[in-house]
Amino acid sequence: MADLTGADWRTSTRSSSNGGNCVEVADNLPGVVGVRDSKDPAGPALVFGPVAWRAFVAHVPGRA
Repeated sequence: MADLTGADWRTSTRSSSNGGNCVEVADNLPGVVGVRDSKDPAGPALVFGPVAWRAFVAHVPGRA
């Protein structure tokens, strides 16, 4: 399991427009990108490698 201590979590700028169903992303740690539910910050987080995260984001519809 990756250590997410020191993660700088950020929420999408679109989070206020979708009823609060958002994720937070932390991409400031070396070698990992953390993703968690913005409504449950103390809950579990998913961890991706930077290459996998970039591939995912590249295929998200409507991203700017």
